Amino acid sequence: MRSVRLIVVTPGGELEATAGAVGVVRRSLGGRGALWAAFAIVHAALIALNLYGQGYPLGDVTGVYRVWAENAADGLVRMGIDVPWVYPILAFAPMTAALALGAEWYGQTWLAIVTVLDAIAFSVLIGRARLSRSRRIAAWWWVGFLAVLGPIALGRIDAVTVPLAVTGLLFAAGRPRVAAVLLTVGAWVKVWPAALVAALVIAMRRRREVVTVAAALSAGILAVSIVAGAGANAIGFIVEQAGRGLQVEAPLATAWLWQIVAGSKEVTVEYDRDILTFQVEGPGADVGAALTTPLMIVGVAVVVLLGVRAAARQAHVGELLAPLSLGFVVVLMVANKVGSPQFVTWLAAPIVLGLVYRPARFAVPAALAAAVALLTHIIYPYWYGWLLVANPAFVFLLTVKAALLVALLAWSLRAVWQAGNRRSGS
Repeated sequence: MRSVRLIVVTPGGELEATAGAVGVVRRSLGGRGALWAAFAIVHAALIALNLYGQGYPLGDVTGVYRVWAENAADGLVRMGIDVPWVYPILAFAPMTAALALGAEWYGQTWLAIVTVLDAIAFSVLIGRARLSRSRRIAAWWWVGFLAVLGPIALGRIDAVTVPLAVTGLLFAAGRPRVAAVLLTVGAWVKVWPAALVAALVIAMRRRREVVTVAAALSAGILAVSIVAGAGANAIGFIVEQAGRGLQVEAPLATAWLWQIVAGSKEVTVEYDRDILTFQVEGPGADVGAALTTPLMIVGVAVVVLLGVRAAARQAHVGELLAPLSLGFVVVLMVANKVGSPQFVTWLAAPIVLGLVYRPARFAVPAALAAAVALLTHIIYPYWYGWLLVANPAFVFLLTVKAALLVALLAWSLRAVWQAGNRRSGS
């Protein structure tokens, strides 16, 4: 086939390019090689930022997880077994695995584990068959999302659950039992993937298999924990979470941060040494923290009802599962008393799935999620101290982030409603 010559006249002369050359560039960027190169470059940069960046981005890993793992290895205290813990019991598995090369290499080993898990999920995403346009778009978006989110994308326990969630959702349509295993394991590492299990139960026709696998696996994990001596500590993370105050990054906390900006002396930001987080203290803060639980219950109930309605109207899984999963995840973020920056990593799984199924439809939430990631990166870890002193610019950034999350929630609820419309063509 003859190539079409494109001619551009410039003061310096005539520059020629051909459509064939443009096609070569497009094919190069669209191939697996370019995707894997971008994946490697972004992860190398994130690893470097975690190890050498300002703001101690790997602090929780090397300063907290390592201590827990070393205490257990030395026969002292096993978190979640000997004492109540803020995380489900399987969170201890990657924390212990990161000791494989010794305590002095704990941070590097942790980052290597997370990178390998991401690579497995990435390989499932792009597959080995002919790379479709939608999967290419989803893969590039995920790499870009990680880049703009920054070191927090790898430096917390949530980073272990994200590749499990991405892979689980990608397997959902064809292998629901495998999806249920991956998401249930993820939920016993950090609770949030349980919301994706709920989305599977609502959206999938083979929901009985999902329920059976998730229940059996959960029962097995609980049984092993009890045999190991955990007793009631096996579910102690529920009580531990309930006892938290209103963390400074929580969307609801902006109401108190703006009071500090306005000059209030009654509202302060304090460090809780039991939970190891910064929380807002002041009139009504405890009430606000207490209200997040019923607010979350109401939000989850709304998502469930809309999802059940859509499923009852025979909405196709390709139309329902991604926005339903996104709705659940964003509710957990918006109506949360914690609001840690690593929660933004949760957005990757439903957005990747949505871009695989309907890239044009998911362009808006993909852009909103990327903006949330960028704002999170600006705030944490480099200039986190400015938020802790309620600098007006950073309180404003946090407020914009909260507004974007609300917009994401509104978009997902609307999409789930439309998926349940008989006229939607599903």
